[in-house]
Amino acid sequence: MTTTMFIAMFTLLIVNIPLALCIAFACVIAFVFASELPTFVTVQRMFTGLDSFPLMAIPFFLLAGKIMEKGGVSTRLVKLGESIVGSLPGGLAIIALLASMFFASISGSAPATVVAIGSIMVPAMITAGYDKGFAIALMAVGGTIGIIIPPSIPFVVYGISANVSIGDLFIAGILPGLIIGLSLILYSYCYSKYKGYKGAEPTSFVNFIDKLKKSALGLAMPIIILGGIYSGVFTPTESGAIACVYGLVISLFVYKEIGFSDLKEIFISSGLTSSMVLLIIASANIMGWVLTTEQFPQQVSDWVTSFGADKVWLLVGINVLLLLIGTFLELNAAIILLVPILLPILLEQDVNLIHFGVVMITNLAIGLLTPPLGVNLFVAKSLGTASFTLIVQKVTPLLIVMLVDLFLFTFLPKISLLFVG
Repeated sequence: MTTTMFIAMFTLLIVNIPLALCIAFACVIAFVFASELPTFVTVQRMFTGLDSFPLMAIPFFLLAGKIMEKGGVSTRLVKLGESIVGSLPGGLAIIALLASMFFASISGSAPATVVAIGSIMVPAMITAGYDKGFAIALMAVGGTIGIIIPPSIPFVVYGISANVSIGDLFIAGILPGLIIGLSLILYSYCYSKYKGYKGAEPTSFVNFIDKLKKSALGLAMPIIILGGIYSGVFTPTESGAIACVYGLVISLFVYKEIGFSDLKEIFISSGLTSSMVLLIIASANIMGWVLTTEQFPQQVSDWVTSFGADKVWLLVGINVLLLLIGTFLELNAAIILLVPILLPILLEQDVNLIHFGVVMITNLAIGLLTPPLGVNLFVAKSLGTASFTLIVQKVTPLLIVMLVDLFLFTFLPKISLLFVG
């Protein structure tokens, strides 16, 4: 049954059927031709896969990010970054990354971060004389920070799949997200200095305070979300609803950059995105159930442990596996499918599941930058006119920086677990 399902899925992928339908149809085909179970079980498992209160955090955070994107928060974050580092060599590149880090603490979505910040920064960088390929590649990479710094939608999916605390995952993602952002900033500074990209005129402390005041309400959202979750005032799902209400209040009545007439477009856009993500999760849940029923995770676990590999080589092998899978499988689907398989192996080797969550999401974030799937690359490409080949060429050194960060997170668990109680 498992073999039939995988053959069907990859065949459907080759003929360019959407991923969620590939997974669902592959499971139905496996039920029809390789099982005596009735096909309506697939519908039951899809419903069961979505019948989870924590999953409500996904549409809430997507909606909150869309409200903040349209409500003027991203523009204020860019101006705040300009007041801090605008005068440095490569100031615009650094601003793009800083703004991505700020927006990551609001949206929880990588493509949303690319669009919200990139639509402002890519034209500005090109106008200032930056190489088109570098400007677009930088925003593609900057968007990956959106799923590591909390709140993070993939952390929600992983937390549900591995049955670990989503609040602890959010806390664990703070320091790794900051390290990735700062390492990318260091590379951008060195690259810009080599290329001769100048900064803007020096700013003043008064200007910084002014921009900080104007962006303070947006910056307060992650403090409210994480503070509320970790203090036990509300759950991660409830924090998503609070983020939506908070975003609506400041966008409608404080910044006043959207009106009630704009809400229809915002709700429809976030609803479509949420439905795509949830359909993938529902479909992947069928496949996860089939794999578990067929004892596939246990077979893989027995096969791996038969080699007698220790924890270090196990983590190296899993990293390679995740990097390969991230090139062709959608991030949330990869989490749903792989966590049940990897969980017995991780528990056997006494790997901390919170630490591994950070490692897994970082791996799959890198997958957002690697063809043929490379979601962030295609989203960023829509922001400029550079060729896809040039963008891939310019993103390669940035990928190397992220791989070094991944190595640190993998073998220094304290980076992820420093603030986890």
